[in-house]
Amino acid sequence: MDDELASFSERHGYEPGAVEITVREDAPEALRVGLISLASRSGLSSDAIREVVSQVLLTRPDPNNWSKSNVDFEIANLIDGAAWHRVFDVAEQLRRKLGSGHFTGYDNPETQRFEQGFNQLCREHGIGWKMENGIILARGDEGFEVAVQQAKQTMKDHGNNTAREELHEALKDISRRPKADVTGAIQHAMAALECVARDVGQTKETLGRAVKSLQLPSPLDSTVGQLWGFSSNQGRHLIEGNEPDFDEAELVVGLAASLSVYILRKGKGPKS
Repeated sequence: MDDELASFSERHGYEPGAVEITVREDAPEALRVGLISLASRSGLSSDAIREVVSQVLLTRPDPNNWSKSNVDFEIANLIDGAAWHRVFDVAEQLRRKLGSGHFTGYDNPETQRFEQGFNQLCREHGIGWKMENGIILARGDEGFEVAVQQAKQTMKDHGNNTAREELHEALKDISRRPKADVTGAIQHAMAALECVARDVGQTKETLGRAVKSLQLPSPLDSTVGQLWGFSSNQGRHLIEGNEPDFDEAELVVGLAASLSVYILRKGKGPKS
């Protein structure tokens, strides 16, 4: 971010740590208020914000409200009365509105500022969501986020595009609502790890067997095998009444991401 746009806290690194996630299916007042403030600070006019909010909520802007103060009051009423998931719809559409001009995505400093501000709001208020390139995804705790981001970057550096796509699909599945696709998340996360193991081990075997060609130190080798066995039971061969829960899926995705990074870094150098 440009130093001229950064706040005092951003310039000097005074940012609070992430609060424990306690909110998933709700949009607290702090998020509703902060979202509109972010849009305004990022350069959208009150009329533009009202247009986006009205489109998402399928309402007609009040033609009697034309002054900025009245339009702002109308926006606040609409956001305050919106269902929680519609607030997140609004956030995505505001991000798209900001990226619809000459610059798009992270070429636009205001778009970047909006997305970073939204994610900061979620971290500071224990909200289990985040925005990446305009799409809102489920957010895990700090350790989970670090593991996943490292894995995505490492897979990219090593040219493991299939593994990276599988990990992305795992994140999409775990982000589904009203009910996360936990079995899908587990399957895709382990598929990502399997792709990495096959590539590094130069084999077409399944992960349970491919791990033997990786020459991992003990007991890490058996740990990967046990994770494969657990994931096979939970993600593929479900037993009635024994479906995995969200926390178990998040654990598998995080472990698969961390193991992928370890295997890639130990197995081969990044592509030049």
